[in-house]
Amino acid sequence: MHFAERIMSDLRIDGERLWRSLMELAQIGATPKGGVARLALTDLDREGRDWLVARARASSMAVTVDRIGNVFMRRAGRRADLPPVMAGSHIDTQPTGGKFDGNYGVLAGLEVIRTLADHGVVTEAPLEIAAWTNEEGSRFVPVMMGSGVFCGAFDLAHAYAARDVEGRSVHDELARIGYLGDEEPGRHPVGCYFEAHIEQGPVLEEAAKVIGVVDAALGLRWYDCTVRGTESHAGSTPMTSRRDALAVATRVMQETVALGNRHGPHGRGTVGYVSVFPNSRNVIPGEVRFSIDLRNASAERVDRMDAEIRAFIEQAERESGLAIELAQVAHYPPCPFDPGCVASVERAAAQLGYAHMRATSGAGHDAVYLARVAPTAMIFVPCKGGLSHNELEDAAPAHLEAGANVLLHCMLEKAVVAQP
Repeated sequence: MHFAERIMSDLRIDGERLWRSLMELAQIGATPKGGVARLALTDLDREGRDWLVARARASSMAVTVDRIGNVFMRRAGRRADLPPVMAGSHIDTQPTGGKFDGNYGVLAGLEVIRTLADHGVVTEAPLEIAAWTNEEGSRFVPVMMGSGVFCGAFDLAHAYAARDVEGRSVHDELARIGYLGDEEPGRHPVGCYFEAHIEQGPVLEEAAKVIGVVDAALGLRWYDCTVRGTESHAGSTPMTSRRDALAVATRVMQETVALGNRHGPHGRGTVGYVSVFPNSRNVIPGEVRFSIDLRNASAERVDRMDAEIRAFIEQAERESGLAIELAQVAHYPPCPFDPGCVASVERAAAQLGYAHMRATSGAGHDAVYLARVAPTAMIFVPCKGGLSHNELEDAAPAHLEAGANVLLHCMLEKAVVAQP
């Protein structure tokens, strides 16, 4: 057996240490129900970033930050001229987020580095862990902001100008928390990229599989929709005289869900945010703002869903006489991942003896943008009940350990174990 094969056959991460790291980070922004609320570029995000950077430096990693706040933690390889083999995800959360979404991918990468240090393993190519800025899009739009800027999906000025509900800008908040770096986004080389993540759905658990070998991600279109009517008295305004924005908005909302059902099996149609003005019990709503989220596995299907929701809205405008504005705020096409990296994940899962299956990601991840600039694949592990974006989000320690072991072997295969 060759030296590299012998190293890889025996090497495993420390599952207990990985779990401890996840639980430590989860204390920063911990919620009473056991979840995490650590929104992007808040003081808690700064605290989480500082915690992560301190542990990277304790593992002798060099840390750099780019101008959109992406954090890169690098373990040197024998050949500095080779682009790094990278793993990563994000540590910002939803307002009612869990301990594992995003955090697992970053800390699984950190655990890979710690394991290599424990065993004195050197690689030919450098290894890096990335923590991307504002993946969730909860506080600032667009979603997956840091990786999107890095990969050229949108420019830095557009990201800097984004504001939260209180009017604070991304640029100013990056500066305030001390993570407005100097490096130009996208100037950072990437040899290939792996992202470990909880599945955020029920498929792996229902199939009794430990590893999801993710070969593609659904395409997505996000919209902000506004219906404008006239607010008036709920008692004295006859039904025939009303310009009820909510009555029309609910028709569009129901069509959104119907689109997901019509365009199965990978169709998704969701309304997740609604704001009603003036939101008073005895006033007919004069304005309703809401989100529309459409997804599918092929560009043709996503485009067809887009055309159908637009046609429905035009018809609803004609029939109601109310103005309906539809603004697309995010779009990325379906993303097939690199066959070579996907094969690496599948090979590692098989060699390690983990039950595995091919999977499609219904959620958007930073890997979707990284796939534009480097060979990319994802590693899924089950989450209990398929529950995510929820404070009760949970995952079995043994599954998290398994995913990190697959990540370890994928990174070593691509970076190549150096001969002593």
